[in-house]
Amino acid sequence: MVDAGGDDPIPSGSSIAGVDEVGRGCLFGPVFAAAVVLDGDAADGLQAAGLTDSKKLTPRRRAALVPRIEECSLAWALGQASAREIDGVGIRGATELAMLRALQRLPARPELVLVDGNLPLRLWTGPQLTVVRGDSRSAAIAAASVIAKEARDGLIRRLAARCPGYGLEKHVGYGTAQHREALLASGPTPLHRRSFLTRLLKS
Repeated sequence: MVDAGGDDPIPSGSSIAGVDEVGRGCLFGPVFAAAVVLDGDAADGLQAAGLTDSKKLTPRRRAALVPRIEECSLAWALGQASAREIDGVGIRGATELAMLRALQRLPARPELVLVDGNLPLRLWTGPQLTVVRGDSRSAAIAAASVIAKEARDGLIRRLAARCPGYGLEKHVGYGTAQHREALLASGPTPLHRRSFLTRLLKS
């Protein structure tokens, strides 16, 4: 496993999957991951259409890219790890579970996995490459970040109806002032990450 840093070229191709997560820092709900396989033409076309790190895209632009990614990709899949799993194994372990589940749901095992960031996916037994700022440097990782972001945000907004009063439909689980105030007033739901709330609820 080799870190790809600086301006080193990032591998791409029909046997290479990019994987990324979303929701790592949230107080509520699962952490999501997506794995995406793109060939060169699809990668070029998506980048020409504005594909980049999901955090740099407007919600409208991100939503518009999802069907294009799903149509152009050779394969894509989602994985998640629940709030209970996050509390049980920690956020890094749960993030790795979500990534592994996404990769295992691809129709074929990739020959190489590109992992966003500088931490290896310890649960993956095949070749992998960690890519610093990968969602800005690899089309497959960027596509995974968009797919994961849209899927998780959609789930949290649906769950907001089951957990009213926390503003989930607005902040999708992140620790905004509104969310923290609601937690102090009403306490956590079963879908909150208890391990993330220790300091807040003791204050």
